[in-house]
Amino acid sequence: METDLSKINGLKGLYYDSCIAIDKNMTQSEKGCVLAEEIGHHLTSIGDILDQKIQDNQKQEYRARKVAYDIKIGLVGIINAFEAGCKDVYQIAEFLDVTKDFFEDALSCYKSKYGIYTKLDNYIIYFYPTLNVGKIF
Repeated sequence: METDLSKINGLKGLYYDSCIAIDKNMTQSEKGCVLAEEIGHHLTSIGDILDQKIQDNQKQEYRARKVAYDIKIGLVGIINAFEAGCKDVYQIAEFLDVTKDFFEDALSCYKSKYGIYTKLDNYIIYFYPTLNVGKIF
């Protein structure tokens, strides 16, 4: 459901008891990113994790974000953007219908997970020093 969450500590989304609320004052791309994260909370979080000063809550938040990155982007999404001719983070974010910040955070997460590069099917995806995708023949 869409509602005005801005008065609740600036929340953009909230998952509670199998219901997701999304702040109506965002772009469609922002709403999609927030929705994916709230789905991540549905799949991975337990209890009230609003207090992000608590380390366990921070871990649950990060787990939910990792799920969101895979829902909205994933390695296949990066490859699809490459195949569509996207050349920079702005074009890729637009192609994937995510915000630039969400995409850059996802890349940071993938770099932590995979290291400098990873292979998928006939592709190699470099995360360092910059994002680069190559086709392996």
